[in-house]
Formats: sequence, C-alpha cells, structure tokens
Amino acid sequence: MENYIAELMTLAQTCDCGNHHHPIPIERIKIGNSVYKELAAYVDSKGYKHAVIIADENTCQAAGKSLSEILKETGINISLSIIKPDQNNDVVADEQSLVQALLEIPLDTEVIIAVGAGTLHDIARFCSTKMKLPFISVPTAPSVDGFTSMGAPLIVKGVKTTFQMSAPIAVFADLSVLKASPRKMVAAGFGDMLAKFTSLADWKFGHLVMGEPYCPLVAAITREALDSCVEKVEKIAAADEEGIQILIEALIKSGLAMLIFGQSHPASGGEHHLSHYWEMDFLKRKRSAVLHGAKVGVSTVLLAEVYKEQFLPLLSESIRSGSIQDSVINEDLQDNIKEIMKVYQEIPAPEHLKHLLTATGGEIMPEQLGIDEQLVAASLSGAHTLRNRYTALKFMNVAVESSPLLRR
Repeated sequence: MENYIAELMTLAQTCDCGNHHHPIPIERIKIGNSVYKELAAYVDSKGYKHAVIIADENTCQAAGKSLSEILKETGINISLSIIKPDQNNDVVADEQSLVQALLEIPLDTEVIIAVGAGTLHDIARFCSTKMKLPFISVPTAPSVDGFTSMGAPLIVKGVKTTFQMSAPIAVFADLSVLKASPRKMVAAGFGDMLAKFTSLADWKFGHLVMGEPYCPLVAAITREALDSCVEKVEKIAAADEEGIQILIEALIKSGLAMLIFGQSHPASGGEHHLSHYWEMDFLKRKRSAVLHGAKVGVSTVLLAEVYKEQFLPLLSESIRSGSIQDSVINEDLQDNIKEIMKVYQEIPAPEHLKHLLTATGGEIMPEQLGIDEQLVAASLSGAHTLRNRYTALKFMNVAVESSPLLRR
C-alpha cells in the first residue's frame, strides 16, 4: 500500500478544502502472508538493535512469539511487555496498563512493536509518544480502524478520552494471523466500518450547521473504504483470505483518512459517543468489556433508527415551528436544509444494517451486548456531552426545545 500512501499525499496537496492536511509518517504498509521477515528486515534497515514487543497473552501466542524469534535471528534484541488483564480478565488501556508498559520498556529501547488489536495499539501509541520512540503496528485481528491513526482512546479515572498521540512508522499485517483471529473480531471490524454511515453524516451536519472543519477528500477516502466492505460483505463473512484482506485494507484506509485530517471526525460520530457512554457505564459497574466494533455496530443500527424516525421529522417540524433555541443554528439549517435532509436520508435503513451485521456474525441489538433499555435511554440523552462535536444527536438534545429522545 506504499503507492496508495503516495497517491493520498498527492491528492491532499491538491485539495482546496482550506484545512491543513497532515503528512503521513508511515513509511511502509505490508499486507500479505509471511510478512514478519519483511518486518525484521525493515527494523534492521532502520538500524534498530533494541526493540520491545507490547502484547497480551493471547496476541503473544498468536504472533508475538514467532515475531520475536524472527527478530532475534536478524540480530535484534527483543524485550516483551505482556499487559496483564484486569479483574474481568480484560486487557484495557487504563492507568495500570500504561504504567506497566512504561515500566517494562528498557531504557535502551529504540522501537516499540504493538502486537495485537486496538487496545494494545493504544497502549503502545501512548508509550511511543511519551518516550519519544517510533512504533510499528502488527495487527493480529481486523477488528478496529485505529491501527494507522494518531488517536489513542484511553481510560483515565474511569472516563474514556481520546488523546492525539503518534501514528506508527510502519504496519505489517500477516493475513494468516488475521484469518486465525476469532470470528467475533472480524464482525467487530466490520461493525467499526459500518459505523461510517452515521459518522460521515454527522460530520457533514456539524460542518453545515456549526462550521466545523470538513474535507471532501477525507470523506471520500472513508466512504470508499466503507463501500468496499459493504460490497464484499459475503467475502468478509466467509473470513477467507480475500475477505480478510478487504476488511483490513478498509480499516487501514479509514485510519489513514483520520491521519490526514488530524482528527477522528470522519470515523467517529454519534454512534461512537453512544458506544463510549456504554463502555464507561460498564467500567463503573466493573462489568466485562465488549469489543469496540461490536458496540459501534449496534449503536449505528440504533442511531440510524433514531435519525430516520425522529431526527428527520423533528428537523422539518422545528424549522417550520421555529422551536430551535439558537438563531444562528436556525439560519444555517434553513440555508442547508435540503442537503442535510439528503445526507441523513441516504443512511441505509436499520433493517438493512442489521442484515449486513448479521451476515458477519455481529450483534444487532443493545440487549445482545448486555445493554438494557435504561442505559440506552440514558445514552441517547447524555452521550452527546462526551465529545465537543456537533452531531445530529447533540442537535436533538440541545438545540430543540422538546426533544423526543427521552420518550423512546
């Protein structure tokens, strides 16, 4: 995908959206079979002789041990930091995990290698930034779109907050390892991509109504990645080599889009805010974690229903009746009403989204994840406060005098 990165940078240079497009610091992206020898050769070519692998027990078995042996054969000294699970046997990116990793990284380390899925990458990304060391991404499951991004969602004092940290200098994704990952991880990755239907709509809404920064190029990159997954859902559901490659490439492209834009707007809207709200509730009650992609897949279905059945009618009625509390918002809504309506009308029907998720083995209803009606209602009225972003979910709670969300 090196040529793809070059193409993106060329397109970014010609984009006239007015935003600052961030450079992509990733030097190499390799997706294929037996790529770990290429990783070792890359590390050797950089002159690194001391590396640390950050993994957990499962990802160490899946890839960490074999990668470690290959690196040692190349003459590279390897240390391991195996992140310990919490009381629910979940590995989470909280203060304990971050401190453990920082303490276990030797002072002579020259490069950090993240071996795992989203959480382990977030831990490695944090350590990379704080220790001013480069890191290399080694995905072990096609489960999230954050491998190539700068954002690190961390749990600090029970609150999940995304911090802008470091992007990897290289990504090596071995298809044989990805294919062997649990099917629920594949379904989660697909769910994270499906969430772009609502995140892209919310991003455009925030731009049209509040003037939030927006880039058509970045939106197009994200939409292209999303469409590739929807078009090949049967291949992804089969979890064969072609399907896994389609999914991991889409997830990486989504991450690159965020990297160019410098923020997570294209890939994170109201559906992610609902997911974060649920996750923090689980943390407070010390419940076992649910995969990020599983939560956002379900929240995308939920939000598609809310937007189509409540937001669109509410939008029309609030403009007609003048019930919008902010006159500036009202003016911008009036000017862009047709485009806004079109954006949300184009989100697929909830039943179609359910069909796509079910095909990959993903959950489609909150109760399947242990999320009850009370938590759903609370999140619909409170999740918009978690991020400083103007989504349709926030509009329904803040700008309109009589929001219907509490009447679900």
